[in-house]
Amino acid sequence: MSSGHWARRNERGSYLLMSFTAWLARNLGRRVLSPLLHLIVLYFFMAGRTARRSVYEYQQRLASWSGRTELRPTRRSVFNQFMAFADTLLDKLDVWNGRLRLEQVTLIDKADIRGKLHREQRGQMLVGAHLGNLEVCRALAELGEKVQMNVLVHTKHAEHFNRLLNQAGATHLRLIQVSELDAAIMLQLSQRLERGEWLAIAGDRVPLHGGRRARVNFLGAPADLPQGPWLLAGLLQCPINLLFCLKLDGRYQVTLEPFAERIEWRRSDRDQVIARHAQAYAERLAHYCLQAPQQWFNFFPFWTTHD
Repeated sequence: MSSGHWARRNERGSYLLMSFTAWLARNLGRRVLSPLLHLIVLYFFMAGRTARRSVYEYQQRLASWSGRTELRPTRRSVFNQFMAFADTLLDKLDVWNGRLRLEQVTLIDKADIRGKLHREQRGQMLVGAHLGNLEVCRALAELGEKVQMNVLVHTKHAEHFNRLLNQAGATHLRLIQVSELDAAIMLQLSQRLERGEWLAIAGDRVPLHGGRRARVNFLGAPADLPQGPWLLAGLLQCPINLLFCLKLDGRYQVTLEPFAERIEWRRSDRDQVIARHAQAYAERLAHYCLQAPQQWFNFFPFWTTHD
């Protein structure tokens, strides 16, 4: 993979390619598609020096930060992380095609957030990460909750993906592009919260167009995280919960945990308040990375001081 911002590289995944892949999965099945997808990932592993280096650096930092020497990167462990990504893509297709059932997912919700989400008339925000398989979390909106889940994304292909989701029968799931927040988007999100809908956003990707960032300590080194989730929650005055989904021993485990009832600031201390919440999120992300070391799918230089 070439260098550059992650969002520009992700734009390569065009609607036609995703539609074709979904068609193959629906008509040929996972057994036929699996070897093809693994060959594609093998090609990107061989050709993507930047991606290999990024995974190597992540594994090295995780091992050093945790003190677990068995997590030190090797060529094999880096390759295995690419293969884990391929398996996750296949699982995503299973989700889209309705092959995942609620009884196949373990839900950990010690604070009964799921119950609160149903009892409260106003919606809440769920902040996840590119860790494990967030598609499974999104599928909960279809499989059991039957509430509207709005996933806030940076991709310009949001409407294309919405058409794919509708074709797959995912009527309770919608992607909303939020690369550039404006008054119209903020009003739309506020209205959706008032209707009791959920907002979901990843907290581990910095915005493309020079958006606000918070410098945090992640796995023992400085890194940038977006201010977006915490700014949104403060402006919308909605509670925030964290959402993670890991594949452990062949079974998906979805964890919900409370994060903040409200995020409030004065103009004089806004950056400090946002930075504090971003750091707390980074610490929880590190905790879950350690539970599934090869499931944080970051293939670009994360610990950099420039875009």
